[in-house]
Order: sequence, then C-alpha cells, then structure tokens
Amino acid sequence: MTKKKSILDLYKMKENGEKAVWIVLYDSCYASYAEEAGMDMILCGDSMGMIVYGHNGTVPVTMDMSIAHCQGVRRGAPNTYLIGDLPFGAYHASTEDAVRNAVRFYKEADVDAVKLEGGVAVADKIKAITEAGMVVFGHIGLTPQSSASMGGFKAQGRTTDSARAVIEDAIAVYKAGARTLLLEGVPEEVCAYVHKMLPIPVYGIGAGVECDGQVILAADSLGMYKNFTPKFVKKYASIAEVATKGMEDYIKDVKEGVFPGPEHKYKISGDKGEFDKLFAEMEQYFKD
Repeated sequence: MTKKKSILDLYKMKENGEKAVWIVLYDSCYASYAEEAGMDMILCGDSMGMIVYGHNGTVPVTMDMSIAHCQGVRRGAPNTYLIGDLPFGAYHASTEDAVRNAVRFYKEADVDAVKLEGGVAVADKIKAITEAGMVVFGHIGLTPQSSASMGGFKAQGRTTDSARAVIEDAIAVYKAGARTLLLEGVPEEVCAYVHKMLPIPVYGIGAGVECDGQVILAADSLGMYKNFTPKFVKKYASIAEVATKGMEDYIKDVKEGVFPGPEHKYKISGDKGEFDKLFAEMEQYFKD
C-alpha cells in the first residue's frame, strides 16, 4: 500500500533534489488511477468549473462543489497527499472567511493542505490560515481566478515590471507562512530565480523545469478537454479520441442490433414452459 506523503516528505524531496509530481483532477475514479500510478500529490482544483461544469472559467465554483469533489478524490486516493483549492470568493472578503473555509476542507474532505491564489493581496489570509494550524500552498503568476483583471489567461512575468510583481508576490507568500509555492504561466528564468531565492518547495505549471516539481491538469495531459490546450501542456494520452470512437461504435452496434449479443444476456433459471405460463397469465391480467 502506498504511504501517504507529509509536508515534511515534500521538504525532504526538495533537499534531495527529487522532483515532486502532482496532478489536477476531481473524481474518485481518476484519483484511484493517480494513486496506483504513484502520484506524489493530487490537487482537486477549481478548474472543475470548466472541465466538469462547462463554465468559461473558475469563478462560478462554490465551496460546496469543491468539498464534494474533494471528498470523491479522497475516497479514490486515500493514501495520496491531497490539496483542496479554495474557490473564488472563499477567502477574499476577510481572514475569518478564509480560515472558516479552509477548516471546512480539512474537516469535511480530509485534505492535507489548501491552496489559494494571489500574493501581496492575500498575504494576510495565508498568515491567518497558517496560524490556525493548516498547511497553505501559495499560487502566483497566471492565477485563473483573476484572469478577468489580467485580460484573460495570459502569461505573467514576461517584462521586468511584471517579473518584479511576481517576485514580490513570491516573497509575500513565503513571509506570510505558505509552506510551498506554485508558479503558473511565467518564464523559466523568473521561476528559477524564485526557486533559488526561497527555502520552501517551489513548483511549476507552465514555468519551466528549474523548480522542485510539476503539476498539470489530467484533463489536459490525458487529452480529455478539447476546448483549449495551453502552450505548456504535453499530452500523454488521447482519451477524448478513444472515448468518442468508443461511443460511435456503441451507437452503431445498437442501431444495427449487434449489441447486446449472446454473451451480454442473462438466461432464465428453470423450465421455459413455466415462464411461458407466467407470461400468458400476465398477458391476461393486463387485458383484464
């Protein structure tokens, strides 16, 4: 049985130069695949808003949605480090809201950490959650919850002014007490600098290889989500193509009367004549 990692294990991996690998998914079925494959961590992300619910972004996701999906992931991967993604609005109004919703993740979904987006602007929320005894993963750079204010899903840190803002966010997140940091959609040079500067594990998604590990969406890397594929995604499977072909074959078989075949049918137990009598009796009952 897989031994679940702890935050101390993640620090040891950093010290030993061992890359941590995590994946974003939202259900027990795929979580079980991730655990069997030996995934270090799973993030139950608010990207479920697009992948599961068909929204244009992550903003519509609620705490109740996030909790329910986290619960499913935990059941599918009981021995894998699980991070709950605090959705938009769950930590923006006050530190009290931030702590309350982080506690919900821990109590109701048995997560090992929570993640929230933002740097300087949410440092007080990170500090409050950390001081309440919970593990916080920071997330800066391209932050999907703030995509509207960024003008869309755009890479950050590509100019010196933008890079300075990313680095300032990284420092703020670290000083607030976050135990790890995720950089999304930034040039490798910026991520490498933050990785060199901070003593905590620094992970990347679309941020190059110079960091302590990588995260990617299962829907992207397994070829499930067809609406959009980010530049930084490598596809390791083509589930959408396989699933579509399988459904086409299923439709064809049913239309042509090929499915279900003899091997898919149950047989009666007992004398066929007795069943014929039953059917005749029921036919008369129906007519009466």
